[in-house]
Amino acid sequence: MTVTVNMPVIVTLDDRIRLMSAALAATTYPQAAQDHQRHLAHSHARNTQKYLQTRGYALHPAVKTMQTLLDAKAPLEAFYTLAMQLPWPGLQSGTLPSWVPQEWPEQLWDFYNKSELAAYWEENSLPWQDAMTQSKRIFSEVSFAAFLEPFTGGIAEQFVFMPNISYPANTDLGIRHENQLIAIVPPPQAWGDSPPWPYDDETQLISVYRSAIVQYGRLLMLAYLRANAEKLAEAQQKDLPISQELKKQYATWEEQFLMLFTKAAVAMYLEDYVDPLEAKAYMLIEKKAHSIALLPGTISVLRRYLQERGNRYETFIDFLPYFPTQLRVAKRMMTL
Repeated sequence: MTVTVNMPVIVTLDDRIRLMSAALAATTYPQAAQDHQRHLAHSHARNTQKYLQTRGYALHPAVKTMQTLLDAKAPLEAFYTLAMQLPWPGLQSGTLPSWVPQEWPEQLWDFYNKSELAAYWEENSLPWQDAMTQSKRIFSEVSFAAFLEPFTGGIAEQFVFMPNISYPANTDLGIRHENQLIAIVPPPQAWGDSPPWPYDDETQLISVYRSAIVQYGRLLMLAYLRANAEKLAEAQQKDLPISQELKKQYATWEEQFLMLFTKAAVAMYLEDYVDPLEAKAYMLIEKKAHSIALLPGTISVLRRYLQERGNRYETFIDFLPYFPTQLRVAKRMMTL
């Protein structure tokens, strides 16, 4: 597989994504997200919610279908993956995933037209333009491919970043579409009732780079693991030495490993490409906010792999069966 070493991050918008976010704004999702974790959504998200609800679009069939799917615990990534699979304009598709009600694409297109979203977006284009400009500025000279390739193998996909100033307002999403890895990311959250930060605020680079690396790294590593199922099964014979609290959040070995890998990858990227002080700040945040005390040990193990790559280990999948044992050793060393 050909690897594009200096593969840029493409910053773009897509009306299919914005449509799905608008429909989400008219459901009970914004309040449920607020109940789960207090935050202040971008003003455009809140205005969109008000625009749709005051006009009665919470009762539109497209929104009611989405609400039914949300109540059935359908993941947000599934909605946005579907959106990118539907043709624009029209959203007409002859083949749909089994979980998708056959009438939903037609309902969404009717919702788009009757709510006059095109005109609404045109009238409120400035915040979208600002989000695009800010995102392009911080990704103008950034490439993640050369950093991730030693872990995930050759990368042929394009990295795409879509700023999202609608809903979900405090959740990053990562989806695959054709040859693209798409990170759909809201602006960096502030504390409490303060509005979100601009994407390019100097104090928030950690947040935006973290969002991108976690989503790209997760998508690439997930595909890599599933393409090497035999080695993955061998690695899964040994438990990962994480806390019981984290095991409740990440139930499977695969989920636990992806969590450790992506969080460590962020710290390593910040240290190598941005600023070691930013990496330390990020690690402190992760330890306090998410109880990831094992992060330094994970980084140590991954850096050891990089040192031995091409000698003892040809690829990361060759190293993976040894990862749990080395991580356990690193954890013991941390407690001495």
